Amino acid sequence: MPVEISYLAAFIAGLLGGVHCLGMCGGIVGALTFGINPTAGNNANSTLQPPQPPKNIYPYLLAYNGGRLFSYTLSGVLVGGISMMAANLPLLNNIQFGLQIFAALFMIALGLYIGGWWVGLRNIERAGGMIWKRIEPISRRFIPVKSPFQALILGALWGWLPCGLVYTILFWSISTGSAIEGGLLMLSFGLGTLPMLLAMGVFAASLTNFIRKKWVRSLAGIIIIAFGLFSLFNISLRIQT
Repeated sequence: MPVEISYLAAFIAGLLGGVHCLGMCGGIVGALTFGINPTAGNNANSTLQPPQPPKNIYPYLLAYNGGRLFSYTLSGVLVGGISMMAANLPLLNNIQFGLQIFAALFMIALGLYIGGWWVGLRNIERAGGMIWKRIEPISRRFIPVKSPFQALILGALWGWLPCGLVYTILFWSISTGSAIEGGLLMLSFGLGTLPMLLAMGVFAASLTNFIRKKWVRSLAGIIIIAFGLFSLFNISLRIQT
């Protein structure tokens, strides 16, 4: 698949993957939003009122997601760089096509997961949970959030939350064999997730009703599966040539 199309596909996967983000990260976004120090948002100081997100919530949401995108990009650079070094080893210089095929199959699995037809990726999320168990206690130190910079740090930690959607694009980054392309691929994916996750912090209730509709999840799953099949088709053409 041409590089430009790969970036576009990663962006669309992130955009359509919002149906998964709502279930996976919606509660986290809500917790982060309501975990902001009330004095930071010029809210009323009455202790009788339920906690409310600050009026100037947007800098905090942008900071959360900016930190998250930084972690995504960094992970893409790391795995892309590792695969680039591995590809230069004599015994491993023929694995590129194998990695690309595996990444395409992983994307098909992601489409099945988002569509609700197969939930095997949950096993991978559980495996990633071992890393999150070490990071999650650190993130608690930044709640309540008192500044956008603190939100940025918390978002960077949040970016390592175990997620089958993220892992799918990360496997794809491995197949690029390039630190730069791996990082850009993860960044493209992260930018695709922005509209949904930014919106969650503002009107999550309306989104919940929409995203939970069966046809929305099915359509998103079918489109992502189509990208995986298209990627397999392109790989087969390059192998034949």
